[in-house]
Amino acid sequence: MDLELRHLRIVRAVADAGSLTRAATVLGLAQPALSTQLKRVERMLGGTLFVRGREGVRATALGELVLERARVLLPAVCELQEDAVRMARQGVRGYRLGATHGPLLGGLVDRIARDEPGVPVTTYTSWSEREVAGGVVDGRLDFALVGACGESAPPEPGRLAWVEVARDAVHVMLGEGHRLAGGGDGPGRGIELGELAGEAWADVPGDGCFGDCFAAACVRAGFTPVCVYETDTASCVHLVQVGRAVGLCRATFPATPGVVTRPLAGVPLVWRHLLGWHPAGRVAARAGEVLGWVRGAHAEALGRAGV
Repeated sequence: MDLELRHLRIVRAVADAGSLTRAATVLGLAQPALSTQLKRVERMLGGTLFVRGREGVRATALGELVLERARVLLPAVCELQEDAVRMARQGVRGYRLGATHGPLLGGLVDRIARDEPGVPVTTYTSWSEREVAGGVVDGRLDFALVGACGESAPPEPGRLAWVEVARDAVHVMLGEGHRLAGGGDGPGRGIELGELAGEAWADVPGDGCFGDCFAAACVRAGFTPVCVYETDTASCVHLVQVGRAVGLCRATFPATPGVVTRPLAGVPLVWRHLLGWHPAGRVAARAGEVLGWVRGAHAEALGRAGV
């Protein structure tokens, strides 16, 4: 039997976990099955890789040698696979765009269709910023259009190039009958977050830190949210329209019947629109042009929102 990559992954998993039991859990194997596979690897390599003790397993000298090589080979093979997929798709003409929720993806598609008519464009959306970024890393997508809360880092910062498209203050959505929706201060006045203590909230889900940052901002304002409904955009809007919740949105949120948007006083929350791509991607050379399109889409979205 020849040594395979899966054998090296087993050795690395055992070393990283520090015990066969924990490694078996990580690998999704039964502990006896992992022990059997490890013994086969040791027979192939001609010696014991780990010794067991009260505190788990410890690599032998041979084990350290194998681990040293595995930690070089496994990432290299992973990178090779990603580069091969990306190169195989070099001849495909068009743009493959991934994005989380928001108004900028539609604006980007519109601008590509206007400036490069006939060029195919495909889109993929997800609530997960990490999932969208992963699609660019493995070559399934050309560009990622995502958001980040405040100064938090975008996903895959060491593998993708990221640039900030724009920075928006987070606004609050109110039903048009809400006590703070109008009033003598005018529609542009900022609402203190503390004025909304006792309200239920609606927001779209995500895997960034926005939820934690919102909770922290509420604590600073002297309250804890009664509840937060994480749901799709249409449901958030409906809950706001019927007065069951107030919502969180970006400044680019379009004008919607039955909904009034107001900035939060003091800008306690900020949302950064980000564009990401792989430096070795098949259309990486077009990143500057794509960035210009996205910034134009953002400016147009602000205009539609009346900001």
